[in-house]
Amino acid sequence: MSDASASESKAVPGIDGTAVSDQGSLTYPFDGRPGDGEVMEMRPGVLWLRMPVPIPGLDYINLWLIEEDDGWMLIDTGFKSSKLQKIWDEVVEHHLKGKPITRILCTHFHPDHLGLAGWLQQKFDAPLWMTLGEWTFGRMLALEEQPDVPQEVIAFYERLGFSEEQIAAIKARGYGNFSKAVTPIPRHFHRISEGDVIRIGGHDWRIIVGCGHSPEHACLFSAELNLLISGDQVLPRISPHIGVYPGEPEARPLTQYLDSFAKFADLPGDVLVLPAHGDPFVGLHVRIGMLQRHHETRLDALVAALRQRPHTVIETLPLLFRRDIKDHMTLAAGEALAHLHHLMHQGRIVRRRSPAGVFEFSHSDTEAQAAQ
Repeated sequence: MSDASASESKAVPGIDGTAVSDQGSLTYPFDGRPGDGEVMEMRPGVLWLRMPVPIPGLDYINLWLIEEDDGWMLIDTGFKSSKLQKIWDEVVEHHLKGKPITRILCTHFHPDHLGLAGWLQQKFDAPLWMTLGEWTFGRMLALEEQPDVPQEVIAFYERLGFSEEQIAAIKARGYGNFSKAVTPIPRHFHRISEGDVIRIGGHDWRIIVGCGHSPEHACLFSAELNLLISGDQVLPRISPHIGVYPGEPEARPLTQYLDSFAKFADLPGDVLVLPAHGDPFVGLHVRIGMLQRHHETRLDALVAALRQRPHTVIETLPLLFRRDIKDHMTLAAGEALAHLHHLMHQGRIVRRRSPAGVFEFSHSDTEAQAAQ
C-alpha cells in the first residue's frame, strides 16, 4: 500500500459523496494497492491500476485491464492530465506484455472515467464503448464551454436560495468547464445497453445499467469470474454523488438510483466488487443495504425538519452535510435537491415559491396524516 491516500484509508468524504459507515461487515480480500504505474492481478488476466484524481477526498480512481488474445480491454481511463499520460506510458511499457489496448469501455461520462479516452483512442486506434446516454452527455458537455454563465443557470440557483455572493462565485467560474477535464471525446462509439453480453478475455460479461449518479452508468458482471466492475454505482466507503442540475431541473436522480439497486439482486452474495474508488470488496448486498439506509436516514432528517418549518434548499444543507461545503455549494445543493425531489415524488413534502421567487419545501398534509 505504498501510495494509499488518507482519504481512502480513513474513508474521509469528498465532494463526490458522503462517508457511509459500518465497514466491519464488508470484506477486503487484497493486501495493499498498486502504486502509480503499477498493477495488481484480481483474477487471471484482470489487472487493477490506480490513477491520481485532482478531487479532494477521492484522490485516486481505479481502472481495470482485461487481457485478450490480441490486446487489452480497458475499463475507464483517468482524468485528463499530463501526469496521468506519463503513468499510462509506464503501464504500457512494463505491464501489458507488449500488447496494445484494443478496446476502451467507459462506465460513464465523468472526467475521471472518460478524461483520457480520446487520447488513448488516438494512441491505440481503439474504439470507445459506452451507453448512448453517457456518450451523448459527455459530447454535449464538451461542446458547451463559454465565458458567460447562461441566465437560466443563474435563475436555477437563485430559486434554490443562493446568496448574491454565492451567485457571484458561480459567475466567476464561467460555464462549460467540462472540456478542460477531458481529451477530445471520440465522435463515434460502440453502443452498449442493459442486458448486453460482451465477450472479454474469454469470458462473458453482462452489462447492468444503473441510473442516478449519471444518466446510464454501465456496470459489468462476469458470472464465470464472479466479478462485478461497479464503477461509481456501488462504492465501498462513500455514497456516490446524486444531484439535480440546471439542464434537468425537475429530475429525480435519487429515485432512479434507489430503484437501480433491484438490478443487482440476482448477483451472488460473494461476488468480488471492483469499484471505481476505494478497495475491491466482498459484500455487495450488505453494501447496498448500507447505502439504502444512508439515504433513508437523510430523507427522514429532512422530513423531520420540514415538519417544524419550511426550508429553502440552501437551508437544508446543514441537515445533510457535517463537513465544510462552502467551496462545493453547487454539488451540495444538487444533492439536497435530489433528496427533496424524491420526497416530493413520494408525496411526503410539497414545494411552493416565496414572494422572492425562492423554492420553499414543507411537509405535506398527506405526510402529516401518515405520521399520526
